[in-house]
Amino acid sequence: MKELTPDEVRSFQQSRGLTVTGLIDDVTSRALEEARWKLGDRSLHITTPALMHGDDVATLQNRLVEMGFDCGRVDGIYGSRTSSAVSEFQKSVGVTVDGKCGPATIIALLRLTTIVSGGAPVRLREDVSHKNRGPALADKVIVLDPSNGGESRGVSGFGIEEAEIVYDIAQRLEGRLLALGVSVFLTRGKDNCPTQQERVDLANKTSADLVISFHADRYPTESAHGVATYYYGSDLHSLHSVVGERFASLVQREICARTDLVNCHSHAKVWDLLRLTKAPTVRVDLGYLTNPGDAERLGRADFRDVIAESIVIAIQRLYLASEDDAKTGMLRLSDLRKAGLRK
Repeated sequence: MKELTPDEVRSFQQSRGLTVTGLIDDVTSRALEEARWKLGDRSLHITTPALMHGDDVATLQNRLVEMGFDCGRVDGIYGSRTSSAVSEFQKSVGVTVDGKCGPATIIALLRLTTIVSGGAPVRLREDVSHKNRGPALADKVIVLDPSNGGESRGVSGFGIEEAEIVYDIAQRLEGRLLALGVSVFLTRGKDNCPTQQERVDLANKTSADLVISFHADRYPTESAHGVATYYYGSDLHSLHSVVGERFASLVQREICARTDLVNCHSHAKVWDLLRLTKAPTVRVDLGYLTNPGDAERLGRADFRDVIAESIVIAIQRLYLASEDDAKTGMLRLSDLRKAGLRK
C-alpha cells in the first residue's frame, strides 16, 4: 500500500466517521486494513482468538439485513450472530449449511440481492425493541461511562481536570436515576482507570438499555467551545443506531435549552465505544476545558447539576411516546412525578 499524505488520511478518516487528525493512529490503521477487503476477496468465518474484521463483513451483513436475516448490528465483525444469519441464509437457498461465507454462499447472495431489497429491518428491530420497553424508568439498566481523562488529565490550563468533572456529573446523574428506580452501573470509580475495552465489556455484560459516555474536549487554542453528542453511524455503510441518534439529539437539545453552551450538534461516528457496545450508546462532550468560558461553567457545582438534570429529562423523553412529549426545555422532574413515572 502506498504511503498516504496527511490530506489523504484526513479524507479517509472523515469518510469512515473517525476523528480527523491526518495522523495514522491505531484506530485509523485498523480501519485502513478493514477497507482493503471487498466481499468475495476471502472466505468469511469465525476465527480465534480474534474475529475477522473488514468492509467485506459489513457488506455481507448489510445484504443479509436487507433480506430479513438477523445478524444484529452492522459492525463489520464476523461473530456468532453473523455466522448464524449466514447459516439461515444457506438453509433458505439450499447450499451447504456451515455458517461460513465461501464462494457458493457469496454467489447465491449476489444473485438474490440483485432482485431483493428493502428498508432496514435492523433499524426497525431496534426501534420496536426500544418502544416495547415502555416509558417507565424503573425497569431500565443504564451504564454511565465517565472518561478517565486521557492525555488531557491535569493539563486543562484552567485548574480543573476532565476525569474529576465528568465523574462528578456521572455521580449526580446516578443519584437521580437511582431515585427513579433505574439500575445504574458506572464503568469506573473515582481513582481507577479501566481501558476502553474493559468499559465496553462491562456495558455488554449488564445487558444495558442505554450507555452514556461523558467527556470534556480540548483544543490547541481557546476559541473552540460548546457541547456535542455522538452516536453510532456510518454514511459509508448507510447505517446508524436509531435509538442512539434520537437520544444524542435529545441530550443536545435539552442541554442547550437549559444552558448557554454553544450547540455543536450531534454526529455519527464509528468509534470503538459506539461500535462495539451492544446497547445504544451516546458520547457527550460537555465543553472545552481549554476554553475559559466552558471551563468556568464546568467548574461550578450548580452548572453540573443542570447538566445532570438535562440528561435525566433527555432519558425520560427517549422512552416517552411522542404524544406525551413536552416542548424541549420545559419538561421538569415534577412532571414525571405527576405522570407516575417517578416517586
